[in-house]
Amino acid sequence: MASATATGRGGRNSQRGAPGSAPPPGHSQPAIPERTPGTTRVPPVVAVYGTLSDLLSVASNKLGIKATSVYNGKGGLIDDIALIRDDDVLFVCEGEPFIDPQTDGRAQEELTGSHTDWLTLNVGGRYFTTTRSTLVNKEPDSMLAHMFKDKDAWGNKQDPRGAFLIDRSPEYFEPILNYLRHGQLIVNDGINLLGVLEEARFFGIDSLIEHLEVAIKNSQPAEDHSPISRKEFVRFLLATPTKSELRCQGLNFSGADLSRLDLRYINFKMANLSRCNLAHANLCCANLERADLSGSVLDCANLQGVKMLCSNAEGASLKGCNFEDPSGLKANLEGANLKGVDMEGSQMTGINLRVATLKNAKLKNCNLRGATLAGTDLENCDLSGCDLQEANLRGSNVKGAIFEEMLTPLHMSQSVR
Repeated sequence: MASATATGRGGRNSQRGAPGSAPPPGHSQPAIPERTPGTTRVPPVVAVYGTLSDLLSVASNKLGIKATSVYNGKGGLIDDIALIRDDDVLFVCEGEPFIDPQTDGRAQEELTGSHTDWLTLNVGGRYFTTTRSTLVNKEPDSMLAHMFKDKDAWGNKQDPRGAFLIDRSPEYFEPILNYLRHGQLIVNDGINLLGVLEEARFFGIDSLIEHLEVAIKNSQPAEDHSPISRKEFVRFLLATPTKSELRCQGLNFSGADLSRLDLRYINFKMANLSRCNLAHANLCCANLERADLSGSVLDCANLQGVKMLCSNAEGASLKGCNFEDPSGLKANLEGANLKGVDMEGSQMTGINLRVATLKNAKLKNCNLRGATLAGTDLENCDLSGCDLQEANLRGSNVKGAIFEEMLTPLHMSQSVR
């Protein structure tokens, strides 16, 4: 069946010329364009005038068919050329029933099986062929499912090849499509999982998002908790100006040999310094608040003005240390855990050991003149030979403590229990 467009006619009273003759002066020519269903190519044009028989004859010659019937756009049979109006769309048939070309294309697709479950996607310029059921069934609430659940429900745009256009990254889309096919997350080498994750979130593939988050977490390198060595730390010290504040807060120095190093004013707050060798190190005014110094060796270290509030130095050795600052700056060990420490012979004039725990500690021959020991646990502490002149022992626990060979007598007002 071919179609025609009638133009320039004047209704029933229009003049019609004979076949093959020129149209009347000032009168335009109706046209019979050939139209193949489902196509948009430009058809040939022929003049339409004369009788209905003339129209059928011209249509047969020009369109290469044996025209027997003419229909209007609504399927009505034309039996008189006078019924044709301006801009009518005409359909010329060889005797077959009228079929609307607007629906004929879809009918032909259904008859030939071209409209199937298969479809092609153009994702960022790369083509993927898949099935509608793949995009819909596994994740029915996803964006892809809503896009392709019903044909043209979203008005999806297509390229000249008929592929549905999706403006996303093809390399990240491929693992998503494969996941919808077989339910397994398979990503080729060199593909960034974070990019695939963002695409999965964009398309709303919820089950894949969980797989990707686990995969990304497992792909991350394990956090390096290995201790910092002496060599690494010395290199760090040499690269830092002496007047710059050095922040080592929370770092792991466990077991490191930091002996005889100049560590003044360094912030070691909450650092792990357990089992470190800090003998003869200069820790003047260093911040060791809440640091772990358990089992460390700090013999003969300079601890003038050091801050060790709530630090853990259980079992550490601090023999012969100097906490005494001639300028009057006092070391602060308030609340520190000093169970079992050996501080024999240390200079601790004016030190603050308030509410610290010194149970079973060795403070033999220490200078504790003017020290604050209020509320300190000194149970079973060896204080023999100590100088406790003007020390504040109020509220301290001295049960089992040894006070032999003290340089100055302990006044009763200094201890209340």
